[in-house]
Amino acid sequence: MVNDQKKDVGYNHTMIRTVHGQVTEVRPPEVVIEVGGIGYLIHTNRPADTMPLGIPALFHTYLAVRETALDLYGFETRDELEVFQHLISLPKIGPKTALQIMLQADVGLIKEAVANDDPVRLSKLSGIGKKSAEKIVAGLREKFEDEALVGTNMTGSRSADHTSDTIDALISLGYPATDARRVTIQITSDNPQVSTSAEALKLALKLLNTL
Repeated sequence: MVNDQKKDVGYNHTMIRTVHGQVTEVRPPEVVIEVGGIGYLIHTNRPADTMPLGIPALFHTYLAVRETALDLYGFETRDELEVFQHLISLPKIGPKTALQIMLQADVGLIKEAVANDDPVRLSKLSGIGKKSAEKIVAGLREKFEDEALVGTNMTGSRSADHTSDTIDALISLGYPATDARRVTIQITSDNPQVSTSAEALKLALKLLNTL
């Protein structure tokens, strides 16, 4: 992973908390939002297909202050922003690296890995090595220890087991982690009768092939 934290001389995450305006340009992982005649360039993990040109969009933002730039990082939900802030508080993880992680793994996947003490899940993602994944999971566990999530055994049921196995199988087949998780959750939610990872994988592949 890229260590960009050394380049940052300080953070002012309270100055600009939200940006709400019209989408005028999309070039992932960046988007331009126009507010009052000013276009704000925002670095984001938000998929391009959720930001059609001309529509209003709201981002929960974090302002990173560097020697040569002021960079805005924006997220669709406050929960994503909080996870981003937790990530950049870890050693050797700056905003660019944190965003890279969140581009590969959505908040739900990150929290599951932390709650289940499962760095292997993160290490399967592009750009996140085994040692880095272990440090991320250990570091975030400390950040999340006051949250109910950490005390929850998310692999305690058959449903959680086959959901996790299906996500892993899709990732191993080359599907992006975010797509694997989104589709798996959708098919298990729409088909509560599914009780095995084989059944879930079959439905997930069918759905992915129609997208």
